[in-house]
Amino acid sequence: MWEQIRANRRRSIALILVMALVLALLGAMIGGAFSPEHVWVGTAVAIAIWAILWLVAAAAGREIVLASVGAREITHDDIPRLFNVVEEMTIAAALPKMPKVYLIDNDAPNAFACGTPENSAVAVTTGLLTRLNRDELQGVIAHEIGHIKNNDTKFMTLAGVLLGAVVLIADGFLRGMLYAGRGRRRGSAGGQGAAIFLLLAIIMAILAPIFAQLLYFACSRRREYLADACGALFTRYPEGLASALEKIEASASRMRDVNRVVAPMYIVNPLQGASASSLFSTHPPTADRVRVLRSMAGGAGLAQYEAAFRKVHRTGIMGAADLRQVPEAPIRQPGGDSGVEPLEQAREAVDVLHRLGGYIFLACPCGLKMKIPPAYGGKEIVCPRCGRGHRVPSGVD
Repeated sequence: MWEQIRANRRRSIALILVMALVLALLGAMIGGAFSPEHVWVGTAVAIAIWAILWLVAAAAGREIVLASVGAREITHDDIPRLFNVVEEMTIAAALPKMPKVYLIDNDAPNAFACGTPENSAVAVTTGLLTRLNRDELQGVIAHEIGHIKNNDTKFMTLAGVLLGAVVLIADGFLRGMLYAGRGRRRGSAGGQGAAIFLLLAIIMAILAPIFAQLLYFACSRRREYLADACGALFTRYPEGLASALEKIEASASRMRDVNRVVAPMYIVNPLQGASASSLFSTHPPTADRVRVLRSMAGGAGLAQYEAAFRKVHRTGIMGAADLRQVPEAPIRQPGGDSGVEPLEQAREAVDVLHRLGGYIFLACPCGLKMKIPPAYGGKEIVCPRCGRGHRVPSGVD
């Protein structure tokens, strides 16, 4: 696996350099549109914008990503079975530190990871907890921890910042041209050279975000296969991840309000069709990933994943050294579900969100559990089932 990670890192560095070149060229063309002598000024400004965005991402990138999807941090006492799975997969992956766990209020099952191996987070939706059994949940968490283990999350942050800088500069320039009407004045004031630069800047501002986005997407597709291989290896049960991917794919399109920058980080892109396989695809087709996982025979190790991948694609994905270094991992028997009914799982997830939202929980002797919203101003409440009165505590239970 380390050979493949190193190969991914080399390709990633090359793609990052190309994206940086696109950013520099865009800045140079925009600078030249003001005046041919300002080419280097435009380049410097573009690099400065990227540096500022990168510093912000490095300092609080994880928190920004999690806040953008409304994720809330939870503890072991909130959902023990989820924490137990994360702990198990952290140990299996030999991560230096267990990721923090976040919950997203969304009925569609999905999950993503962000951060570095030393400071990471795994976020899951309430729909994931409701629809997946324990084996499937293990597969999803193992896949996401595989991304952390392979430093995919760290790289995608850098690539995303570069993409964001390109889009920000291009969009700002085009909007300035459209609303301020300065293009004609610059062209006439700066002479023929400025007019040529202006034309090139417009072309670059249109094409650069598209090209940078293609590079960003190309970075992520191959990494999904390696994370799937890690998911099978860490759980020793490929069918769990395969079944989870099918369930997630069936409902992924219902996550309509996902930020386009964050969407490629999910295990299944909610903004991309199931059969999508194009230059603009951030993930391989889910059916293809499931087919590879279900073609694994004789074990759940990297060698078995490589054999299954070659069977489906007629080409390999692992390095020879990886296949020699990783020990065999026999496929275990399914563990079944956690013993918790789907309805109870849904209530568990919703109750956690209510607690985080400031709701007060009161248990009546008649067996009814009352959830009092934070906006409730009364000091007492009557049980709607038995009519018994209860004093409302001032703090959250």
